[in-house]
Amino acid sequence: MKQEYFVVVLAHSLRGRLRRVHIPHTAVYAVLGLALLGCFSAFGFVASYARMVGKVANYNALKKEADSVKARYQNLLKVVGETNVQMASLQLYAKEVSVAYGIKQKLEGPSDISSEGKMMPPSFAESLQEYNYLVNADKLAIANRRSRRLGATKALPNLWPVEGRLMDGFAHRTDPFSGEGAFHKGVDITAPTGTKVRTTADGVVVQSEMVAGGYGRLIIVDHGGGYQTYYAHLSKILVHAGQELRRGEVIGLVGSSGRTTSSHLHYEVRVGGAPINPYKYLANSNVFRQVPKDLPFQ
Repeated sequence: MKQEYFVVVLAHSLRGRLRRVHIPHTAVYAVLGLALLGCFSAFGFVASYARMVGKVANYNALKKEADSVKARYQNLLKVVGETNVQMASLQLYAKEVSVAYGIKQKLEGPSDISSEGKMMPPSFAESLQEYNYLVNADKLAIANRRSRRLGATKALPNLWPVEGRLMDGFAHRTDPFSGEGAFHKGVDITAPTGTKVRTTADGVVVQSEMVAGGYGRLIIVDHGGGYQTYYAHLSKILVHAGQELRRGEVIGLVGSSGRTTSSHLHYEVRVGGAPINPYKYLANSNVFRQVPKDLPFQ
């Protein structure tokens, strides 16, 4: 059976010869099919490229919006930090005023002594309560005076508190006791029991005692400007509340008191009562080392 074909006649312009070219129908249809397929492929490529351009434009817009939101968030954090510092200062002043007013009331007594009836000597419990009240008032007054002096020249904690290795950072982590997620408010620096712990900036001790809640033996130092540092899990405390400190001064010894699984120092930095990442201060800090004296009279 003969195959159907198209005849293409080619004429030579000079010689006048005619030449016939036989092209089968299948070849023509194949060429048309390939051309149509090429058109569809080109259209798909153009459409895909257009979608990609649209996605890139959308990504750039979202990135720009995210950068704007991040900048606003940083501004809000700055405002919140300043507000927290102001609130902490106001709370400190309010406590001092309330303590001062309470002492004044206790010293003055009632306006009419006769209305109190027969005078009786205070009991031992009342005397102990009065003593603790006055001790706390004295600690608060000392801390407040120190905070005012440090407020103008905010003492930043720019020293490693102990010579050791960073074990756990400031972030969400798995609680070693419960196995559940928990937020770690500071950093853990591993060191042998008895290693000296030093204050990371000038300040005044506002708390130094064994506390509940996992900290164990805890020292809190106020550095002014709303800055405070926490030193927890100590084996021994070498300072007392109200004591003024200088940067690098030994305040305690590393231990494992409180809720811990090994000997290390838990170290926190707080601004306005809110914990912040201490790493930015530790990254550019040095471990305190005693420099030998060159001359006997120095």
